[in-house]
Amino acid sequence: MCRLLALRREGKLTTRHVRSVADVLGVRERAVWRWLAAAERDESAIVAPGERARNYGRFTVTPEIQALLGLWKGNVAAVHRELAARGVRGEGEPPPSIATLHRAIRRDLTLGERAGLAGGERAARRHDVFLARRRGWRNQVWESDHVQAPVLVDVDGGARRPWITWFTDCATNAITGVAITPVHPSRESVLAALRSAVLREDPYGPFGGLPEKVRVDRGKDFLSRTVTAAFALLDVRVEDLPAYTPHLKGTVEGLNRAVESMFLAALPGYARQPRPGRRSSRPKDEVLLGFEDFTARLLDWTLWWNTEHRPAPLRGRTPLEVWQDDPTPLRDVPAADLWTFTLEDAGTRTLTTRGIRFRRRDYVGSWMTGQAGIQVRVRFMPHHDHRIEVYHAATGRYLGSADLADQATDEQVSAVWRARAARSRRLKKDLEASQRERYAAVNQPAAPQRLGALTTVQAEAELAQATDTDLSHLSLRDLIPPAAPPAGWRTPASLAALTTPGRPAPDPSGHAPDPVPGTHGSSASPAAHPTDDGDTL
Repeated sequence: MCRLLALRREGKLTTRHVRSVADVLGVRERAVWRWLAAAERDESAIVAPGERARNYGRFTVTPEIQALLGLWKGNVAAVHRELAARGVRGEGEPPPSIATLHRAIRRDLTLGERAGLAGGERAARRHDVFLARRRGWRNQVWESDHVQAPVLVDVDGGARRPWITWFTDCATNAITGVAITPVHPSRESVLAALRSAVLREDPYGPFGGLPEKVRVDRGKDFLSRTVTAAFALLDVRVEDLPAYTPHLKGTVEGLNRAVESMFLAALPGYARQPRPGRRSSRPKDEVLLGFEDFTARLLDWTLWWNTEHRPAPLRGRTPLEVWQDDPTPLRDVPAADLWTFTLEDAGTRTLTTRGIRFRRRDYVGSWMTGQAGIQVRVRFMPHHDHRIEVYHAATGRYLGSADLADQATDEQVSAVWRARAARSRRLKKDLEASQRERYAAVNQPAAPQRLGALTTVQAEAELAQATDTDLSHLSLRDLIPPAAPPAGWRTPASLAALTTPGRPAPDPSGHAPDPVPGTHGSSASPAAHPTDDGDTL
């Protein structure tokens, strides 16, 4: 452009020069002529030909307007009203027209920024660009996560949404291990899924072995002491990802989305199924799957995913084919050793004639005969209180398992749980009723007026009942009065009346008390103090 501008000023510019530049830049000839005219008016246009000239007087979005957009959830009309109200109060310049404000926001803010101001970080993340990791080798990296199945399942007569915990291999998209729980998962679920993921024998194989690294989120069950100790013993590095970063473990997050659309949506009891009518409710005659049936179907779908499904990233191959074509050697762990590694250590105990005392309960086993008196180490699966695993404290040799003595029957346990559930519902209902407050409706500015009249007798009775249940009011603070202060202390009469009469307490400073008027000093003879029978010492 500089050369063309010089030729034009010298009067040597021809159409051939302009046509050649237009062909090189891929634009029309008239565009080049327009750029030359703009360069003659302002030579700074030569740097970026074709760009719109800067208008330093036009309205731009300021940080204050961005803050208002976040406050009003991206509502531009509300922001315009707020700016107009501030201008009336003299707190700033009057805003431009709402059309100009819309145009400035579209020009100065990106789609992601506008979505973030309106819907938060998740909405802004939809407009971000994420790079895909390079696919490595099998067992290089695993990813693990929990997902709550949107399917209602019959668990002991009640409808629950089970949780799924699984491990996936990032290189092959294979599901290496899975565990299903009727309630919210815990570290026990992670250990059970890890055990099924590492073992390669039936029915878990051929996927498995020890990975080099496992990516987890900041779940407290994944970072619990038992799980981290198991990973450390297995020589597996744990990568704790930052919170709210699902894109950093995209393999397992994609599996969470795929299992719902490809499998769970077709099951009876699917909770997100559109329902006819104004309210979404389940039909009364809907038959739910049992937990055992749901688990069997999910495991069958997992087998189909690993052996028949052909994900797009694998380019027409199944996870099993990619796994078998990978020559990377595998690290295996014997099942007995793996069971030991995935147990929580409870320390040492002494084997007595009553068995092993653990958590104030006795555990016994047939192998304990003739071994009372030895020191043993107790290991257990979290939340499995019915059984513990026992090892020799000195040698570490596995001795056997021990079951809970005098264990209740299944009918007794079910009855206890039903009684606890009924009591919980009753207490919750009473608590909600006691905390329900009503206020009068107003149509004019006024202080809130609480409704619900009480008589004086009712108020005093309820306060007296609350006082009786407060342990601080039931304490007898004056039952044992404090000892008398040292003789040299100046004690108020009100406090002296509350102390125990008799020999005063020793001076905490260690010094002898000052003589009190009317009494003998520290140099008085011991013989001056008579004993109870009248003799002198």
